[in-house]
Amino acid sequence: MAGYYPPNQGQQPGYNRLPPPPPQGHSPYPPQSQYPPQQQGQLPYGQAPMHNQHYPPQQGYPPFQQGGYGAPPQQYPSQQGYPPQGYPPQQQAPPYGAPAQGQYPPQQGYGAPPAGPLTPATPGYLPNVVPPTDMQQPAAQLRDSMKGFGTKEKLLIQTLVQVPDAPHMEKLRRTYDERFRRSLLKDIESETSGWFEAGLMALARGPLQQDAYQVNRAIKGLGTKESLLDDVCLGRSNADMHAIKQCYTQIYGRDMVKEIKDDLSLKTEKMYEYVLAARRAEESAPCIPHEIEQQVDRLQQATEGTKMGTNHDVVLQTMCFASDGQIRAISQRYHQKWNKSLDSVFKKEFTGHMQSALLLMLNRAVDRVKCDADGLEDSMKGMGTKDELLVNRLVRVHWNREHLRQVNVAYKQFYKKNLVDRVKSETSGDYKALVTALCQ
Repeated sequence: MAGYYPPNQGQQPGYNRLPPPPPQGHSPYPPQSQYPPQQQGQLPYGQAPMHNQHYPPQQGYPPFQQGGYGAPPQQYPSQQGYPPQGYPPQQQAPPYGAPAQGQYPPQQGYGAPPAGPLTPATPGYLPNVVPPTDMQQPAAQLRDSMKGFGTKEKLLIQTLVQVPDAPHMEKLRRTYDERFRRSLLKDIESETSGWFEAGLMALARGPLQQDAYQVNRAIKGLGTKESLLDDVCLGRSNADMHAIKQCYTQIYGRDMVKEIKDDLSLKTEKMYEYVLAARRAEESAPCIPHEIEQQVDRLQQATEGTKMGTNHDVVLQTMCFASDGQIRAISQRYHQKWNKSLDSVFKKEFTGHMQSALLLMLNRAVDRVKCDADGLEDSMKGMGTKDELLVNRLVRVHWNREHLRQVNVAYKQFYKKNLVDRVKSETSGDYKALVTALCQ
């Protein structure tokens, strides 16, 4: 049937693995055994689900058709001054924390084992995988910016923001700690304060440690910071979720799943039980027409089509176990069949945290670039700035420079202003200088 795509033949796409990757140019970082070349079909951390028509089709990977079930939206138009930036090579390996044989054991009670070849964890989510690059110079710059009387804030910002990706940040942190017999994180913490400190720490930790830190922030103390928890956990790949859980245990010495479960209740607890199980279909799994049709019918019968009240469990299982491509296909088919968008159904049938969580899963799958642009605007709109959300969302987008470029374009397109001007208007001082640098 037109619009449905057959499974990949022997390929394992990476995070948001839908478009073919940009042409591979010459990398200044020579490959070595610890940091092998990126495999064909794998995209860097945070890559948007956008099909770039300028990239030639990849052999063995079906071309995307506009409007087909599960097809990603078209790429936002290019912006002058922001050419796509390549990423250094990244290893394609079994997911961090996954079973040794690369196969998930059968799960009892809910959630089938993930369909399709297992997707490797994304850059920054693999243990002990660092580039061969010499990071002595930036390490020395960081030390120079913090030693002695006063702190050279501009040099500190410049050095950390210019680190190209998460594996290089890991290498820089290790180099600093080993060379100076000090902790980079502790030095930043002692030399800075406020949201400026929070942003620098988020950069220096790298995405994996920052995710674990955010989860801990979200659940410690009275109440749960749902937005922080959702930002980390919802719409993530199975491999990345396993990596986050294992990293959390290594840092805090406690089981993340149990900690989150103990902090939640009722339907939200059930949703996170499904999410943390990391049983989503892999992006290599096809969108099979009759299965998509069944899911659409189940969703309609569980929401608008019932007089007995919304069947939360049917909706949760659909959204927590489907791949991004399958969620897109379900959303497209639901609109075609019932002449109503799936997000409007969620807004009508759910409230509070459950509504926002379902919408985040849906929007991240349908158009991650627009979703990230919307998330940044949400952290700044209204009375007061939600600084913790703004810092973490900017840093997360920053790790993929091409994705950052796309988010800048989308923000301008939907909000009629430049993202950098918006964040400048909401911040001040060294904090303003940092978030401005993160946007560019």
